[in-house]
Amino acid sequence: MKAVIIRSIIFLLVCVAYYGAAAQAPASAVERGSQIAKAGFRNESEIRDKFNGWRTDEDAREWLGIMGYDHSLIRNVVAFKPNGQKADVVVLVSDADGPTYRHGISIKLVSTANGFNQIDKRWLRQYARMWDMPDNVVSALRLFLGEDLPVGVSKRQDRMFLNELADDRQRAVLDFFRSKKERIAADVIKGEGDGRADWFMVAWKIAGKDEWKLVPSNVAINFFSEGPVEITRSGNLRIGRITLQRKGGDGGRETAKMMQFKINPVQLFELK
Repeated sequence: MKAVIIRSIIFLLVCVAYYGAAAQAPASAVERGSQIAKAGFRNESEIRDKFNGWRTDEDAREWLGIMGYDHSLIRNVVAFKPNGQKADVVVLVSDADGPTYRHGISIKLVSTANGFNQIDKRWLRQYARMWDMPDNVVSALRLFLGEDLPVGVSKRQDRMFLNELADDRQRAVLDFFRSKKERIAADVIKGEGDGRADWFMVAWKIAGKDEWKLVPSNVAINFFSEGPVEITRSGNLRIGRITLQRKGGDGGRETAKMMQFKINPVQLFELK
């Protein structure tokens, strides 16, 4: 008994130290949904706890199957919530053979079919560095976000909408986001580096039950970026199924000028 406890403690210490650099396990392309007649997912912590109870939790066992694991070959699973990462939950899976694999999961909890969730939010200058944004695109987006005051006619005194910009500015914005479409979608959905999310989960509470969908992040990226890049009638930018807009709100504080990307996570259930 004492030896078992010692081995368990060692495993936990190794996983915590290892997660950031661990290799990725092969992922199954299978995508499955499930309706669960239980109290429902309340937050990411509950999903973390379900993974930690994988030996008896049917949902966690199904998720691990989707992620490409044979339950009989799993030695242990440790899940935790990281700080400041694209992944909301990190799952460490230890094979019977010894290797430990890291899986970051981005989780979107929704309660309505028409709700929108923020998937990324930063200052324009950060995005400009990330994507090597040309000066003319930066200047157009500064007007859009309210970092610069309007030039010409605008519905607002503090900012402009994209469809209010001069034609050449609109073309510059559209050309840039069309040329960087796949890269941008990947950055705002999956992220990069040790904090990336290799899996994307939507948990939707409907009629007292939870319906979930778990897919590789690359599948979510392809799905949400599918479609044209265009300026909407409301003056925002649509990148496939992703919307780029000014954050707004915040009682008029400077943070209202941040740029944010949003999706309707429920749309992922359209994916068969």
